[in-house]
Amino acid sequence: MHTPLVARCLRGLEAVVAAEVLGSGLGAVTDLRHREVHFRSHRSTPPLRTADDVFLLAAQRPDVGTTRQRLHELTELAHLADPDHLLSLRHSATESALGVTGIDVSASFLVRRTFTRYDAEDVVGQALARRLGVPYHSRRMGTAPPPGCCGWRLTLDGERATLMLRVDDRPLHRRAYKQRTIPGTLHPPLAAAMAVLADIRPGHVVLDPCCGAGTLLIEAALAQPDARFRGFDLSADAVTAARANAGELPVAIRRSDAGHLPLPDNSVDRVLCNPPWGTQVHSRGLLATAPSRWWTELRRVLTPEGTAVLLLPDREDLTTAIRHHFTPVHMQRLRLSGAQPFLVHLALTDVGRSRPSRQLLEGDGPVRSGPGAGRGGGKYRRLQGLHPPTSSNRH
Repeated sequence: MHTPLVARCLRGLEAVVAAEVLGSGLGAVTDLRHREVHFRSHRSTPPLRTADDVFLLAAQRPDVGTTRQRLHELTELAHLADPDHLLSLRHSATESALGVTGIDVSASFLVRRTFTRYDAEDVVGQALARRLGVPYHSRRMGTAPPPGCCGWRLTLDGERATLMLRVDDRPLHRRAYKQRTIPGTLHPPLAAAMAVLADIRPGHVVLDPCCGAGTLLIEAALAQPDARFRGFDLSADAVTAARANAGELPVAIRRSDAGHLPLPDNSVDRVLCNPPWGTQVHSRGLLATAPSRWWTELRRVLTPEGTAVLLLPDREDLTTAIRHHFTPVHMQRLRLSGAQPFLVHLALTDVGRSRPSRQLLEGDGPVRSGPGAGRGGGKYRRLQGLHPPTSSNRH
């Protein structure tokens, strides 16, 4: 039997999640909506890495509209659902307790309404609790649900009101490997989507020059363990967190400035990065005074056929990338923590592919780079050690 399921995701990643469902052979996609992918699967706990969470579809009815007067109609969802059957499916899929000690409901809706999300949650939650004969935990006071509660999700998108039951006890986006975090750490499903977009192959060298807590590299390593992963960050706290999170995965983390990478020319096949000039984390180190060095280093270390998948805060950053001889092959607008960044996949232009070796900035002599560098009597010196780390350039 194919179970109707709903994957919730970041706005802008719906097509990526749908592609993961289809590419993994999990089932058939039946609908794409705002932050939702509806599909049918023979597996009630599909291992989707690009989704925030997965739910069993419980019931649907027309949206009740924007006014409080029709809010009571949402109780119909509790009557349309078959909670005993849904809880049985959930139990067989996750070995969670068949009986529940309580329920909680989390709601979200599009367009302005004359009622709050808590109003909608309480209407549905109280109706469900009466039907199941268990207590209802309201989220109004901001307290976490007590142990034994099962989570339900309510969405109102202007056309439909949809009620869902979370498959697992915890959302998919809460990764078990995430033992340590730092400010600005990247949302794991978004990191997984970026790794998919990068098309990492066995043997590829994958770089994150501002790796933070290591989320991008870890998600990439979980997707393609036969590649080689290198991460750098100027913050000692970030390096410690990334190493702890990576555990036994093939991810090498070192402390270094992203404006001065200890890597040879043409040595990286893929770059994954959330550069440090967003709203949460600002550039430091060499990038604080010369932000263009980030792009120069990126272009230097990439192989001629290498590509970069980046999260950029606005169009101006994309213009900067083009000015540094990158060309976008894919661009997607996202909604993330109140911001609307761009997820971009960049390749080198012909000019970028014929770039020279790295030169020291502002009058410093040439640097040894590539096979045979230094032959012919020129004076060369290494960049390593010229600019010791002073502060974080990344979260």
